[in-house]
Formats: sequence, C-alpha cells, structure tokens
Amino acid sequence: MAEQSKSLPEEVEDLSWGEVGKLAQSYLRIPMALILVEMFYWFITQPTNTLGLIQESEAWIWYQLTELIYGSGSATLSEYNGWTTLVTLHHEDFWADQIRLYVSDECAGVHEMLFITVLIMMTSGVPQRLRIRSALVACGIVYVLNIVRLLMLYPMALSGCAENPNLMGCEQPMHDFHAFVYQWGFLIVLILMWLAWFKWVNAGDHIRKEREASKGKWKFIYRNNWTNMHIAVLMASVLLILGAFANVWLDDEAMEAKETVDMCEFYSSVTGTCGEANDVWSQEIQTSWSLATLGMLGLAGTVVTIDRPKSEQSKIDLIESAAMLAKNSEEE
Repeated sequence: MAEQSKSLPEEVEDLSWGEVGKLAQSYLRIPMALILVEMFYWFITQPTNTLGLIQESEAWIWYQLTELIYGSGSATLSEYNGWTTLVTLHHEDFWADQIRLYVSDECAGVHEMLFITVLIMMTSGVPQRLRIRSALVACGIVYVLNIVRLLMLYPMALSGCAENPNLMGCEQPMHDFHAFVYQWGFLIVLILMWLAWFKWVNAGDHIRKEREASKGKWKFIYRNNWTNMHIAVLMASVLLILGAFANVWLDDEAMEAKETVDMCEFYSSVTGTCGEANDVWSQEIQTSWSLATLGMLGLAGTVVTIDRPKSEQSKIDLIESAAMLAKNSEEE
C-alpha cells in the first residue's frame, strides 16, 4: 500500500491583501508614473507649438548641420504657424526638387526626455542630486540623438529618390525610417540607457539601503483613510477628466482635424490642410486641457497623502489632546 503523503512541517502562508497592495505599490510605481506623465504630456502638447522654443532650436541646428554636411543649398529654414520650424530639403532628384518638413511638438524629443527622466527619478534609493544630474545628462543625450535622427532624413530620402528621381513619394525610405524610430527605435534606446545607468550607479544597493534608512521617516503613500470630502473631490475630478475627453471625442469636426494633424505630424509634412487642421484642433482642445488639468490636480491631491512615522504621529496626537483639554478647562 502506498504511503500517504505527509504535510510539510512549515507551509507557506498566503499573502494578505495588505501585503499584495504593498507589493503592487512597489512594482507598479514606475508604470503608473509613466501613465500620468503620458497624460500630462498629451494635454500640454495639444495646443499647437507648445514647445515652440525647443522646436525652433532643433530646427535651427538641423538646418545648419544639413547645410554643413550635405552642402550649401541642401536645406532652407523658414516659418510655419508663426514659428521658425520649417526645414525644406532640396535636391534635384526630389519631387519638385524639395521635401517640406517641420519640427513638431512630438519631433522635438521632449516626450522621450520625460520618459527617461521619469525612469531615473522614480528609481528610489539613488541620491537625489545624482538622479537630477543623471536626468539632465540623459535629456542632453536624447536631444543630441534627436538631432542625429533628423540629420538622417536627408540621406534616407535621397536613397529612394536616387533610384526613382522626380517621382512622387520616392522619399518613402525616409518615412519608413522615421516611423520605425518614432514607434520603436527611441523606446529601445531609452530602456537601454536606463538599464546602463541603473548598473552604473549600482542602484540595487542604494535601494536596499534606502529601505533600511526610510523606517521612521515621512513619505508619500496612497491614501488609506477616506472621508466623504475626499470621495466627493475624487468623483468631481474624475468627472472633469471624463468631461475633457467627451468635449473632444463627441465633436466630429475636432476628431477629423485630429486625424489630419496626426498624419501630418507622423510624416512631418506641411500642407495647407495641415495648417487648417492644426488651427481647428487647437481651438477645440483649449477647454478640454483646462478641465483635465483641474481633474488631474484633484486626483493627485486626494489619492496621495503623507505618511508620518508613528512616533511623530503620537507626539502630534498628544499635543492635540493636550490643547483640547486646555481649551475645555478654560471653558469650564
């Protein structure tokens, strides 16, 4: 007869919901921060040329280096929507001898700068000054890489038009390159940058040391105790955000303009239709941007709170109790 299986002397206990919550808070902190930053970036860049100064600086450097590398007359710099961000590439093999491109909000590289900054700043344990310096250096690297990406557009366009000169759409290799970098290239580079930085600063040891040193200190946590006021503010904030999206999504004219703007930005193209769509979309987004900003501030103020150490909280409670007793004594 087979022996009955014996239970282990020590069985692994299931995690409590509180422990699961703490693990989720630890591991989902960075993804949640990235989502919030994505929302913030989306709203700040809806008005046309929100990042105009950065766009102009990159357009000017792109133009100057294109002239230097590919020869005088290979590019011209001019205004587009009131900002000097239009770079026109010239070559006899291009359709109509030119390709009109501009540095849009998305092409400015700020999206990527925010992404790597969040990854670095949310890596707990590493000294704050080191994280700030590292984020600034990383943003500088992203700025340079974005200039390199823009400089590659000329030879990529030329490679296609050299085989099919003066043919409409012959610059397709340039668009394919731009699409790959836009969708995947920068994401891969940014993650590799963060992993290299994580290893370089020995972030693993810093995180372990911080966990030991953070005991008994003030820190930001997700709110556990909710009052009716908190719930009311949270609901109002959610309604503001939903209203911001509904204000745009339920407007057919705005959505058509958005599709046109996305297409123009994706290919960095400049046409009269692109300019008109930009104007329509900018006007429609202003109210939504304001509503969503108020909603996001309300969410942040209610969901996040400060966790005070028990010892300090006890002192505060003791002081408040003493003050209450003194007040009652005076009244008697």
